[in-house]
Amino acid sequence: MDKDKIPLDLGLILFLGIISASLCIACEVNKTKRNDLKLDNNLCYLSGSSAAGLGISALTFLAAAHFFGNIIVCRNFFRRRKRTDEDELISSVPAIIFMFLSWVSFGIALVLISSATSMNKVQPYGQGWLDGECYLVKDGVFVGSAILVLLAVGSTILSAVVALNIKTCQIVPKCTSWTNLKRTTTVNIEITNKSSFFMKKQSIPTIEN
Repeated sequence: MDKDKIPLDLGLILFLGIISASLCIACEVNKTKRNDLKLDNNLCYLSGSSAAGLGISALTFLAAAHFFGNIIVCRNFFRRRKRTDEDELISSVPAIIFMFLSWVSFGIALVLISSATSMNKVQPYGQGWLDGECYLVKDGVFVGSAILVLLAVGSTILSAVVALNIKTCQIVPKCTSWTNLKRTTTVNIEITNKSSFFMKKQSIPTIEN
């Protein structure tokens, strides 16, 4: 991956996530209220609101951000040279943890936004939202969804950054670690000391008259 392109890709993911979270806040403001509910004997009617369209847009931007983020993470993982040592396994753990957190947050946000969005559609008499009953979205549901969106996007970006660092360390196969460098320096010092030990100071013979 081109290093100059990496900030642009991560910036795009963050931009899409911010838009999705902003749309969730807009849904909270424009959702259907209790005053919109109409009753006719045992039947209820609830008019739709603009939160339905805003919720669909929020889902679209969230899915796009999560999709592009996972592409970057997977590309960084699968393009690096495979290693089986313990250091490689340990260094991959943070990226896996961030990706797991990203998927969990994405799944919960997807369910909440989808359900709340469908409740903001028109609920006709006799049909309602479920079993003929009309439902309203509780206060704070869309705000919580916005927080989950930012958490999912942020975890995806962190996972991509960690995976990129792992890949960068493996680009140069002849890279010398600090431990190897320390050992090499120690060996060189020992060789120098041994060479100095065997080198005796030679006195210049003087000619006696």
